[in-house]
Amino acid sequence: MWKPYLNVIARHAPNALNILDRYHIAAKMNKAIDEVRAQETRTLKRLTPGTKVILTHSRWCLLKRPENLTENQAIKLKDLLSYNLKSIRAYLLKEEFQMFWEYVSPAWAEKFMDQWCKKVMRSRLEPMKKIARMIRVHKPLILNWFAARDEVSLGAVEGLNNKLKASIRTSYGFRTPKAIKIMLYHKLGALPEPELTHRFC
Repeated sequence: MWKPYLNVIARHAPNALNILDRYHIAAKMNKAIDEVRAQETRTLKRLTPGTKVILTHSRWCLLKRPENLTENQAIKLKDLLSYNLKSIRAYLLKEEFQMFWEYVSPAWAEKFMDQWCKKVMRSRLEPMKKIARMIRVHKPLILNWFAARDEVSLGAVEGLNNKLKASIRTSYGFRTPKAIKIMLYHKLGALPEPELTHRFC
């Protein structure tokens, strides 16, 4: 979603289908929820000094997917859901957005997205409103997810990116971009190496 990155793709790969997948959207939403939770925890501690705040030790209850919660986290979340907290409202908005990925029709998904953004903009939760504005700006790229849903595994792309970053981090002594490029061809493409050259390991 970084604008210079999008500009490079548009310039060098104009026919590519650029997709903002659910992993990146979820990461942004989790960051927003964490901001709401941290801010609300500080406010409650200030208003009720010396007492234990209900949101203490609740971070992962709100950030993890419900099916991945431990038994204790599930109990804690159930307790939290009985309170009218900003953090809970943000959590419920995040969970509601998960329905977006279940749509088959991009047109209906877009309608759901528009309604969700309107609801969030009325929520008075500034970090979540920031997410809604970001979704509106990048709506076409997010909807591209439906065009490639059964065609491309984005997990493989993320895995390749991670391997690329790890290779660059462990590469010392490469003084030119060309040398790094050759190393990446060998590391990522498993190309055969001539016997007398440097080993990229």
